[in-house]
Amino acid sequence: MYKAIKLCQQFARGDAMNKINGYTEEEAAGLIEYIYTGRNAGKTLSYLFETYGKAHNRAKGSVRNYYYSFLKRTGDERVQKILEGKDLKAGAIVPFTEEETDEMLKKVLHEKSKGMSVRRAIRNISQGDEKLMLRMQNKYRNLLKKQPERVRTAAVEAGVPEEKSFLQRKLEREIDALYERIASDLKEENRRLRAELEKLRSGGKE
Repeated sequence: MYKAIKLCQQFARGDAMNKINGYTEEEAAGLIEYIYTGRNAGKTLSYLFETYGKAHNRAKGSVRNYYYSFLKRTGDERVQKILEGKDLKAGAIVPFTEEETDEMLKKVLHEKSKGMSVRRAIRNISQGDEKLMLRMQNKYRNLLKKQPERVRTAAVEAGVPEEKSFLQRKLEREIDALYERIASDLKEENRRLRAELEKLRSGGKE
């Protein structure tokens, strides 16, 4: 029994070591090849993240986050091998200046004053630019949590109701919903791994 458990643990550790941020090397290579081929065919990253996710039962946001995380692992030889010959780059993240932050707030809250959700407002402002949309979402969320007074002041200037419930509950709930699919995907992955480990343990008992 003890030996069986040790074998399970060794197998699990070995399986984890062969993965790249949760994907097997084969899965990672498949995703990169899919993105590379799609980009050469003129498809947008947003479209490719969504279609790949549907085909592999993964959330679009989860696929997008994995893709950018994968491209940043430049020191991993496995990543270098998979990316060899493919002109795919994550690009440097440029922080918002104070002026850009104020302008973004004004635009988002102006759209909000029309009755739009934060997600819809940011999508309109970013004009479908997936990367810019993600940057704006993250920036807005950080402002809401770390600089609520700044958001409140901008809301008043934009003519948006400044009630605390509006700022701290409704808006934060809408923004947090953008990350819900990512969390759901991680939970499903953990559930699958636990199920596989239980199967291994059951096999050891027999």
